[in-house]
Amino acid sequence: MQPTNIFDPNYFHKVVDCQWACPAHTAVPEYIRMIAQGRYTEAYMLNWDSNVFPGILGRTCDRPCEPACRRVRTEEKPVAICRLKRVAADHKGDISAYLPKVPTNKNGKRIALLGAGPASLVVARDLLPFGYTVLMFDRDPVGGGMMRSQIPAFRLPADVLEEEVDLILDMGVECHFGYDIASMKDMLDMDFDAYFVGTGAPRGRDLDLPGRAESAEHISIGIDWLSSVAFGHTTAIEGKVIVMGGGNTAMDCCRTSKRLGAESVSVVVRSAFEVMKASDWEKEDAMSEGIPIINNRPPKQFVHENGKLKGVVFECVKAEQAEDGRLTYVASGDPDVFIEADHVLMAIGQENHCPWIERDIGIVFDKWDCPVLDEVTFQSTNEKVFFGGDSAFGPENIIWAAAHAHEAAISIDLYCRGLDLKDNRPPEGVNLVSTKMGMHEWSYDAEHDPRARLIVPHANKRQALDNIKIEVELGFDLRLAAKEAQRCLNCDVQTVFTDRLCIECDACVDICPMDCISFIENAEEAELRTRLMAPAMNAGQDLYVSGDLPTGRVMVKDEDVCLHCGLCAERCPTNAWDMQTSVVHIPQLGS
Repeated sequence: MQPTNIFDPNYFHKVVDCQWACPAHTAVPEYIRMIAQGRYTEAYMLNWDSNVFPGILGRTCDRPCEPACRRVRTEEKPVAICRLKRVAADHKGDISAYLPKVPTNKNGKRIALLGAGPASLVVARDLLPFGYTVLMFDRDPVGGGMMRSQIPAFRLPADVLEEEVDLILDMGVECHFGYDIASMKDMLDMDFDAYFVGTGAPRGRDLDLPGRAESAEHISIGIDWLSSVAFGHTTAIEGKVIVMGGGNTAMDCCRTSKRLGAESVSVVVRSAFEVMKASDWEKEDAMSEGIPIINNRPPKQFVHENGKLKGVVFECVKAEQAEDGRLTYVASGDPDVFIEADHVLMAIGQENHCPWIERDIGIVFDKWDCPVLDEVTFQSTNEKVFFGGDSAFGPENIIWAAAHAHEAAISIDLYCRGLDLKDNRPPEGVNLVSTKMGMHEWSYDAEHDPRARLIVPHANKRQALDNIKIEVELGFDLRLAAKEAQRCLNCDVQTVFTDRLCIECDACVDICPMDCISFIENAEEAELRTRLMAPAMNAGQDLYVSGDLPTGRVMVKDEDVCLHCGLCAERCPTNAWDMQTSVVHIPQLGS
């Protein structure tokens, strides 16, 4: 293998698995260290720079960072990255001095943001400091989009949502709320310099089954029903409720129904439990509130009598693994099951729905009714129109919306300045900073903490189920936060090797608790992985390979299971190893 180029921005970025997995590439280990040091305001602002909604995401994020956490490979449970983000938000001080300044003299360019959800809000935040006039249009009476309409108050309190939404709107967004966008052609006639479409994926999927039309009064689309609850139009639901679907929206529907007075609530899913789209913690929270999840039951028929829904007939299936590894579902041989219901909430998926975008204005859509976009620039086939969030590639989550928006804001700025949207994008970069304070002392706490993941305290269950506005999760207090923060392995503090200083004494090999380091004859990667001190079987994680050493061997380090404990650097008699923080630069507008 060739020597590793540690100055390739993606090399150490990929080693920091949590940051690599985060769509917005939040500097996770750095903000967790700040929390451990009691620097909550700085931790909040570090989050705000990349993901923009620390308080909201600290409660609602889908947490792609946590399955990637290196802690999973040592103690099975990841660091509570998401809930530590909430700690920074809950305990921050005055942030006004840290906010970007918005010039009063504008640059003459007017940008229209269609939709007031997370993607549009992030674009506004990125553009405003550069003198753009930003106008936001949304049919709802207030901003927030799906964060307001589809996330129940028991998960996301209104005051947390409003604080972070208003933080952006107060930067100078010209808001046009209660504005129903009926025609993209009409919007283009207003002759803005650029347009950003962040209207989400607003249509929930329906089922064309026998009895659907006759029972329509007692069947609701999940996202529409949640929106009706959020804006106070629906305040109760009675009788037996079936929620169809296995995603996070289904979990929100069932838990909301429980709080609005349903006699009983059941979730019925066509797939197996293990492959449900809902996050594990969402399923756990629903089941802890006494809501059963019934799997492998595709619906067949809505049963009604004189227009009154009586229940649903479900087929019984079982999962089998096909040759390509995918699960398929076949009849189990058991008879169909009838489940009584007075109301059905269908949360079986969402899809793009843009009937207000005419198909003769230069915006091409694909067969899934998603706009055809450049995946780097988020520019549509109409050069003035950019997309992001669920409107771009279909339903995702808030953190993906923020990631899209940062890229779209760069593109809008380049477009308005007449520059090439790809050639002039700011590059990624990396900087390595030694943490050395003495011969074998580091400016961070390198000791490995073996404690198990801490449990986030919850509100009293009876009280929480009686009031939809009582937040279920209470969050970590500062004592628990400090303990959980210590579980972080500081994966952004890298073991950097200087081959010309190495005397091949193997002291680092002897002391490494994970057998990560090998001095070995070089070979092709596939062979090399099998001949290390401990075979490196995770091909998704790169090997760190040195240049040739005096004996002709090379140093090979398996980045996969390294604890970043610094013992190799402490033991090395020649300082060939050093602990250096890798600061990865992820481009944003103006960076």
